[in-house]
Amino acid sequence: MSIVKKASATWAGDLKTGNGTISTESGILDAAQFGFTKRFEGEPGTNPEELIGAAHAGCFSMALSNELGSHDIVADKIETSADITLEKKDNGFTVTKSHLIVHISAPDAAEKSIKAAANSAKENCPISKLLNAEITMDLSIN
Repeated sequence: MSIVKKASATWAGDLKTGNGTISTESGILDAAQFGFTKRFEGEPGTNPEELIGAAHAGCFSMALSNELGSHDIVADKIETSADITLEKKDNGFTVTKSHLIVHISAPDAAEKSIKAAANSAKENCPISKLLNAEITMDLSIN
């Protein structure tokens, strides 16, 4: 089975003063603005690393739900955020790390099973497999 999802970007101008838009097939992003100042100087707007973080957090949460299910655990809530690290290296900028911050509410579930499920999801969600970066995780269970 293959699933193809589509997104597009348009860019005009040079790196520092140009600007671009990002759109998704679903229409959730429709000509969302991005540019140098949004990416490197904290100006409001989106950027590729933020979108990767959202994708990783969402993918991991779904994978964790699946892994928990294999232990007969249904979480009341899984909250995940991802901190994406972009570093300047000798050969240019590189995403070097995705750090997942995970809070799980699964009363009465065995902590050992939750940790095993979380570690498996961290290694095996499709976005984790896509990233050529160190993937770390902080996990809190309640």
